[in-house]
Parts: sequence; C-alpha cells; structure tokens
Amino acid sequence: MQDTTQLDPQLDTRQSETARTRSEPRGCLFALSQPPLMIFLAVIGFLLLMAALHDLLLL
Repeated sequence: MQDTTQLDPQLDTRQSETARTRSEPRGCLFALSQPPLMIFLAVIGFLLLMAALHDLLLL
C-alpha cells in the first residue's frame, strides 16, 4: 500500500478546515461573477445583437 502522507498536497481532494467553516455555498451567481465567463457571454451577446441588427436593417 502507498503511504498517503507522502502524496503531493495538490492531489489531496479532501476539503481543508477553512472550506468547511464557510456558511454560504457557491452558486450560479458566483460562477457568473467570473471575468472569463462574463467576457465570453458578452462576446456571444454582441454577435447575436449584430446578427439581429443585420437581419432587421440590411435584409
């Protein structure tokens, strides 16, 4: 058997003591507040807006 005390700490999947004391869980609003996701959603929204304006005004 492997000794678990010598494993890399980054591979440890157990929650730390500070994570268990947090009272509020992370939900979808936390995910929406991440900058890469908001940039992606803004780009997709902009492309949809441009396509809609092209259909309405130029076709």
